Amino acid sequence: MTDLARCTHSADQTRRVAHAVATLCGPGDVVVLAGGLGSGKTTFVQGLAAGLDVTETVVSPTFTLARTYDGRLRLVHVDVYRLESAHELYDLGLDDLADGAVLVVEWGDVVADYLGPDLLEVRLTTGAGSDDRHLAFTARGAWRARQTALASLVEAA
Repeated sequence: MTDLARCTHSADQTRRVAHAVATLCGPGDVVVLAGGLGSGKTTFVQGLAAGLDVTETVVSPTFTLARTYDGRLRLVHVDVYRLESAHELYDLGLDDLADGAVLVVEWGDVVADYLGPDLLEVRLTTGAGSDDRHLAFTARGAWRARQTALASLVEAA
């Protein structure tokens, strides 16, 4: 079930929406990103990172599997596209790596059941224009209490 949806028409607008989402993030939060290749997952993470005051350039962790960035909260950016099993998720040491951080998992819909009940899923799909994106947000567990604030921030961004 989608709780909230928003269309963006540029990469900068997608980043602004993610920046707004970051204002609601706290230590231990999980954000799951779902969508095909080129749907804007890493662009979303760039905006989220900016909202967490990360100053490093955020790039896709496709080949490294995980990258960590320091900001007002530590950001752990994971890409599970190349994982072949859920067991490999545990091999990453994700629990220790993400302890006290905001964990963002690209292709995370594949492993969402292993990430606990409290997460925000953002499903990104391409639109009619080359820069158009549709962002569908689903708040689960503890994120549901922030749903009204999330809607206000996403709509205003």
